[in-house]
Amino acid sequence: MRVAIVHDWLVTNAGAEKVLRGIIDVYPDADIYSLVDFLSDEDREAVLGGKRAKTSFIQKLPFAKNHFRNYLPFFPIAIESFDLSAYDLIISSSWAVAKGVKKHKNQLHISYCYTPIRYAWDLYDEYTADLKQPKKFLVQTTLKYIRRWDIATLDRVDYFIADSKFVQERIKRTYGRDSIVIYPPVDTKSFTFKSDKDDFYLSASRLVPYKKTKLIVEAFNEMSDKRLIVIGSGEEYDEIKKIANPNISVLGFCENNILIDYMQRAKAFVYAAVEDFGIVPIEAMSCGTPVIALNDGGTAETVTNHVNGVHFKHQTKEDITSAVNEFESLVFNLSDISKNAEYYAKERFEKEIKEFINSFEV
Repeated sequence: MRVAIVHDWLVTNAGAEKVLRGIIDVYPDADIYSLVDFLSDEDREAVLGGKRAKTSFIQKLPFAKNHFRNYLPFFPIAIESFDLSAYDLIISSSWAVAKGVKKHKNQLHISYCYTPIRYAWDLYDEYTADLKQPKKFLVQTTLKYIRRWDIATLDRVDYFIADSKFVQERIKRTYGRDSIVIYPPVDTKSFTFKSDKDDFYLSASRLVPYKKTKLIVEAFNEMSDKRLIVIGSGEEYDEIKKIANPNISVLGFCENNILIDYMQRAKAFVYAAVEDFGIVPIEAMSCGTPVIALNDGGTAETVTNHVNGVHFKHQTKEDITSAVNEFESLVFNLSDISKNAEYYAKERFEKEIKEFINSFEV
């Protein structure tokens, strides 16, 4: 059986790339396709096992390495340019256009879907609201084109796998398609249990607006008696660093061993994003660290109130502050939190992927 794995783009080692690596480990001889591949050597080893992806023409366009997203209007044409006719099985790892690859009737295409394209669907208004003309018109026109193409290519996917029940509902609402849920793999062997906790809270993510790390910092600015450590880099780093009060340490990017150390020692992990799934909170729980998280998206499924963490309802400073204070009044079984996180281990992911795909004749 010849297998092709199609990933939207390869520029960093984030949550989707951890799933991609899990799929590659199930099919180590598969060929990998992506719009672009600008991974560092270290990330290439972690994500692709040292392999290189077969890329589209966007890889060679001017300034693509840092600004490939500006070529969004060409993404559909680029993903359709891949000739996958020689493969028996196509697995797309898709949150944008990878699910739209062309196939013929004798091929099986299974799409592991992180979400229908956010900026064309659920976040369309948020992405376009503050834009000025004529850029607003151009962006709106492009996203409407992406929407039409996204729907028109649905028949290229035989079966959808959602990465959470939250995304399963979104696939049904947006695409009118059923899906099964297979939760992403989490590296529970590296993020190991530690019972001794220090007196600080931790937040770790890419520092981009939708992660709401700035909101967490603003909340802790008003809790001067509580210490917060922030790990991550991104477009909001300078602003977050600037507004952080002395009780908050903004460390920027940290190597994995340093991140694990902080996760193991933190009294709680604080997370305010609406995530499709959210691997990082599971990594914290694998360390025996409770999670204070939004009761929406993936963390509404993985965090159980007063069992492995505390939920808050709204993305506001007041709700975060209230949840932190509520957390400090509770006692958690840290060992049980770590043991329950083992459900999300990589072995479970690989087993479920194999069983699902092997249920079809390819």
